[in-house]
Amino acid sequence: MRNGALKNLRERKRKGFTLVELLIVIIIIGILAGAMLLVAGAGTDKAEATKIVSDLRSLKSASLMYYADKNSWPSKIDDIKDYMDREIGANFTITSKDGNPYVQRTDIDKKVIVKLNDMATASGISVDATAAAMRIK
Repeated sequence: MRNGALKNLRERKRKGFTLVELLIVIIIIGILAGAMLLVAGAGTDKAEATKIVSDLRSLKSASLMYYADKNSWPSKIDDIKDYMDREIGANFTITSKDGNPYVQRTDIDKKVIVKLNDMATASGISVDATAAAMRIK
């Protein structure tokens, strides 16, 4: 009788996973998921920074076309909407620094600012703590 009970216990043990094995697998999956979130988060920040640079370039081009037609620089974003091929849905403004017109985006997340700083020299933008700007002329 004892041998039969031990045999049943051994067979039952072999059929499934132990609680420790399941916990180890769950912990490994959690670590991998956390690593993927970190990688994906960095990618979205760079994508947002690239979009901002693209939008600034589009606004610059529209401002140059406006200047060619009107012989003056636009004073606000609404002035150049007719020259845009798509809607820009963020906080962009036209400002003047040192007598030069700039298109500017404000209220940018700090992580995106870091990515914009990495791209600043190659893209021709200037970046401060909360904004990115591109000289029009």
